[in-house]
Order: sequence, then C-alpha cells, then structure tokens
Amino acid sequence: MSTASTTRTTGTGGAREVVVTGVGLALPGVATYGDLLGPLPGEGGFDPATGLGGREMRHKDRASRLALRAAEFALHDAGLTDADATFLGVADATAVVVSTNLGNVDGVCESTDTIARAGVMGLSPLGLPQTSSNVTAGWVAIRYGLRGPNLTVCNGATSGLDALSWARNLIAAGRAEAAVVVGVEPANDVVMKLLGEPTTDAAVAIVLEPSTAAVSRGARPRAAIGGYARAEDVATALTAAGVTEETSIGLWLGDERGAGRGSELADLLGCTRRIGLESRLGPLSGALGVLQCAAAAAHLESGTTGSVLATAGGLGHDAAAALLLTPVSS
Repeated sequence: MSTASTTRTTGTGGAREVVVTGVGLALPGVATYGDLLGPLPGEGGFDPATGLGGREMRHKDRASRLALRAAEFALHDAGLTDADATFLGVADATAVVVSTNLGNVDGVCESTDTIARAGVMGLSPLGLPQTSSNVTAGWVAIRYGLRGPNLTVCNGATSGLDALSWARNLIAAGRAEAAVVVGVEPANDVVMKLLGEPTTDAAVAIVLEPSTAAVSRGARPRAAIGGYARAEDVATALTAAGVTEETSIGLWLGDERGAGRGSELADLLGCTRRIGLESRLGPLSGALGVLQCAAAAAHLESGTTGSVLATAGGLGHDAAAALLLTPVSS
C-alpha cells in the first residue's frame, strides 16, 4: 500500500477482539515500555554491544538481530516461550508482521558495492539473504518455527501502524491465531548517510492475540486494537478510524508538526496529554507505530481512563495513519 488510501477496521468484540499480550524492546536508554510515558532514563535498557552477539546472531544483518531480541522479550512477556525460549503457541497459525523502511538497506548497498568491485562471483551466499526485503520477518519465523502468514510492511511514516492493522486483520479474519508484530530500524553508516542525520537502533515487538485466547491461557491483555485508517491527512484518518468528539482520549501519541487539522481535532476530543516519541528518541521511521503501541499498552494497563490515539505521517509525508487503542473489554 504505497499510495494514500483510507481503510477502516474497528474492534469486533467477542472472540475476535484483538489484544496486546506481550511487549519487548531492544532500545538503548529505555529499560521498560513504561519508560516511554515519562522522562527517559537515558541509560540502561538494551545494550547493542552485548545484546547483538552470540552464535545465533551470526550471518544476520543488524535489523534482524535487533528484531530477534525484541521478539524474544515480547514472546517471553506474553508467556509464549518456555525457559529454553521454545515457542509454546500454535506455530502453524502464528503470523509475523515486520515494519521497517531501512532495515536491510546496508545489506543491499554492500551487495551492490561488491558487484561493482568484483562482479557477481564476489558475492557470498551467506550474505544474499540480507538483500531480501522480508529477511527480518523470515529470521523471526525461523527462530521460533512460526509457519503462519509472514510479511513485511515498508510504507514510510505510517508503516508501523499499518503493520499493526495488517496483523489485527489476519487474526480477525481467522488467518492467524496470534501475531508477532515487529518495528525495527538500525543505526548504521548507510542509514545515516541516506537520512543525513544520526539515527537510533530501535526495535520493538508486540504480541497480538484474540482476547478469548489470551484469557483462556491466563495471559494478561494490556490493550485492545480498535479503529484504524490510512488517509491523505491526519484529520481524514481520524474520522475514517471512527474517532468522534464523543471518543474519550486519555493520551495522544503523535508529533504535532505533521498533524495539521488533526491537532485541532485532538483538542476537540479533550486530550490533555500528548507525547511525540520521535521528538524524544529521534527518527524512528518504521519502528514508530509499533513503539506507539507499546507506549499505549503502558498507559492503558496503568488504569488511566480514556483510550489512546496514535497517529503517524501527515504534513510532509505521502499519507497519514491513525490507530485507536482501547481498554480491554471485561
């Protein structure tokens, strides 16, 4: 989905209410997803120097290694792995949806440089998987033996929210019984040259399940995935997502610089608290929407009243997206 379009998906309740049951971060300087709501510690959290090493990380690009760590933490948090990190869910019906815009650009550039320098015979077979846009989703699926739908969303600023919507739709339609959604962007020289500014290693994973399945196995739902839309601007996306003046919003996750009239609508909704994660953490690209979901889960499980509105894109981008995250139905 590369052009501005509008799609609406709303919570269905009952057996197919889709909820967040696990959150995992591989984000330097952020120890827990609750930290996203307050002053950032600035230290602690994930250490790439030690966390991306080990035999299981060999021959993998940086984005895939970050994603594997975040998925490991999220699946453990959801109670879907045992002490040996063996997957305990329904592997044949568990999807992997990855959001990344720049995840394997370093691998692609390295391969093209090698071809220019030494021809195709200079390529190593071990490096070729890194040129696939779906390499990260593939590695997560291989690591845990997940054989459900497997896809990567590379959709600009809205990519992370789009990935959450795709995963929710897979579950709501019965195509999957659970989904691991990963938003990941690596910090490396290639990405920095492309963006013209320093970047941050960022990986976050969210486990989604039907609410009934989560409750039946004793998992702890944190938030429910509600209305979603992708449109030409934030205001249109909010309306298409089913957000009205009657919607109780306790937190808006989104940068005002891209909101346009969406910012006015947030004021009309009576939203008093706003957090722009990119203004605090730096450029997040495809990881943004999934990280917003993690922050929303922290807000909602704290018992604070009101839903959470996450927006991305808007002014200066080719589209905008809005996702409503709500308290879990009792």
